[in-house]
Amino acid sequence: MKIYYNQKLKQYSRDLRNNSTLSEVLLWKQLKGRKMKGYQFMRQKPIEKYIVDFYCSKLKLAIEVDGSSHNEKAEKDLKRQTELEKLGIIFLRLDDNLIKTQIHHIIRVIEDFIEELEKQNQLQTTP
Repeated sequence: MKIYYNQKLKQYSRDLRNNSTLSEVLLWKQLKGRKMKGYQFMRQKPIEKYIVDFYCSKLKLAIEVDGSSHNEKAEKDLKRQTELEKLGIIFLRLDDNLIKTQIHHIIRVIEDFIEELEKQNQLQTTP
């Protein structure tokens, strides 16, 4: 299924990148430049009418950083995630505080998640 890039969100996406939280900056340092198992990630990626924190198109993986601001909008986040999952996008939600305090653990969580996705994709492509 084709994923639509919403050009109208380009400036808002840029604004979000320029005003990133500390945890987003810390995580981006680990994801940029294909450092995460050779996969290319983009940050504040517009998809349809939403923007996800980090996105890898090859894996169709969205990584979301959930801080205290997400507590008030959990229902809205769930609706957004459900709509994007209909496009085949897989979500990995990470806690803001854990990124700031245990980045090495978070890196391992992401690597393990990607390895699991790779295994699933191999099973799906094998006749």
